[in-house]
Amino acid sequence: MPLKSLNQFHDFRNLLIRGRNLWLRLRRGVTAPTDASISLSAQFAAGKRGHITLGDQTLVAFHTYFYTRDPLTGETRPIRVGSRCFIGGGSVIGPGVTIGDECIVAAGAVVLDDVPDRAIAAGNPARIIRREIEVGPYGRLKGADDNSRRMYTD
Repeated sequence: MPLKSLNQFHDFRNLLIRGRNLWLRLRRGVTAPTDASISLSAQFAAGKRGHITLGDQTLVAFHTYFYTRDPLTGETRPIRVGSRCFIGGGSVIGPGVTIGDECIVAAGAVVLDDVPDRAIAAGNPARIIRREIEVGPYGRLKGADDNSRRMYTD
């Protein structure tokens, strides 16, 4: 029987996402909506349940690491990531950090301080390199589609 469309697996995919989010909440202390996209290689070290919160339409890329325990004081401080954010691959999010809505954290960034809404953070330690950006779902920059079309038509 030929495969008509991958849409026939949509319900199965949603079931798997709900199962993984339940596992993240119960075993790793992560609260994530069903429309958040989390890489399987992302690691979460929450000291308590609910100490890591991800917003709607947020993408967490590969090999990212979230930890809530402060190594100096030993206390756990919650992490909050807003909606429509992109957390780049290999980045580290430290304890007590709040990342605002519609933000981009660059690949390899080490975020130890809060990131305001609609900003791009990069570096080690991360600092704000751009403010007042416009992003779509999953932290995709608004002009990204135009750049893709231009690349393939030239």
